Amino acid sequence: MDTIASLFSFITWPVSWVIVQFHTVYGAIFGPDTGWAWGLSIVSLVILIRICLIPLFVKQIKATRGMQTLQPEMKKIQERYKNDKQRQSEEMMKLYKETGTNPLSSCLPILAQSPFFFALYHVLNGIASGDTIGAVNQSLLESAQKAHIFGAPLASKFFSSESDVSALNASLTDVRVVTAIMIVLMSASQFFTQRQLMTKNVDTTVKTPFMQQQKMLMYVFPVMFAVFGVNFPVGVLVYWLTTNVWTMGQQMYVIRNNPTPGSKAQAAYLERLHKSVTEHGRIRGRGQKAIVKAIVAKGRDRNEAERKFINGLNKAGMAAQADGTVVKNEAAVAAQSADGTTVTTTGQPKRQQPKRQTKSQRQAKTAGDAEPKTSLTKSDEPQDAKPDDKQDTKSAGGAKKPAPKSGSGGRSRAQSGQRKGPQRPKSPSKK
Repeated sequence: MDTIASLFSFITWPVSWVIVQFHTVYGAIFGPDTGWAWGLSIVSLVILIRICLIPLFVKQIKATRGMQTLQPEMKKIQERYKNDKQRQSEEMMKLYKETGTNPLSSCLPILAQSPFFFALYHVLNGIASGDTIGAVNQSLLESAQKAHIFGAPLASKFFSSESDVSALNASLTDVRVVTAIMIVLMSASQFFTQRQLMTKNVDTTVKTPFMQQQKMLMYVFPVMFAVFGVNFPVGVLVYWLTTNVWTMGQQMYVIRNNPTPGSKAQAAYLERLHKSVTEHGRIRGRGQKAIVKAIVAKGRDRNEAERKFINGLNKAGMAAQADGTVVKNEAAVAAQSADGTTVTTTGQPKRQQPKRQTKSQRQAKTAGDAEPKTSLTKSDEPQDAKPDDKQDTKSAGGAKKPAPKSGSGGRSRAQSGQRKGPQRPKSPSKK
């Protein structure tokens, strides 16, 4: 670790100078030799570095989401060229170039923060060994050696010897208890940060190998922090615990206000957005406007949460526009359907469904509307026929004979198996 820290000695002086400036401010409040002054100086250094790294953090989010969307295409390329690794790499680079995605962008915050981390480690290691490094002169060195955080010296480690800890006016038990608690908190914060990303801000509609890699890192990173943490000085543990807490809070803010499409966080965000829009009647803020604009632009490709959001606006008499705004017009509402099409009403009155009538009402209406209908067909019987001229259809036994059907006189009934009507003549057989 000392060899690695010495590689970043070029940035040691700026890091030590920033710590000294913060120590001057906090030393005037809490006292120059207190652990509060030196501990808050390290915390302020972390906050300053992380604020400077916010643009890289934004790039990391975009790169991570880009990699998530590209996973299905990457899987197809791997299956297509599984026997040709060179062609597979070429197609991957071509895909990255076409989509403007850089896989290394997701590692930029960690890579950019590494020099400051090792520079701080180099400074604190010099304090433990009694060497002046960078802007830390002899008086500041003695002040830092007297500083204790919850009874543990700033430069002590979990595996520090009894003699080294005694030279810093502390007990080995206090050092190990404080460092163990810090290592546990550091690993727990890292695990919670990664778990929050996997459970809330991942598109659940797409199952890709990238998700499995993230799930594996969720368990690997905390173990790595626990293994390497026993060799970190207390000041470095303060630095790393602070940066983990900052990352966790920063990620919570991003997940809440700019979630990944298709994730559980997006569904919760759209529910809150729908409630806000129905209460205020408009979109509040550029971030909300950008999200609504992206949802409208998707059209038929919207996921379930986005369709639910658009339909909810339609039911409330509102419509999301292409520029991200929401309009409300009671006379003419542009209602967007779930499949992305737009149907515009022209202020016509709504068609009312007729009331359902009871059975007695329907029967009464049917009886009132019933009238003798006039037949337009001619009767088969002559009009001057008298009832007496009708044949008696009763037989001697009193049984009724079926009356002949109208228009069937002179025609014999079709025999069984023959088709009624005129028969088609059979063609003569060829000899």
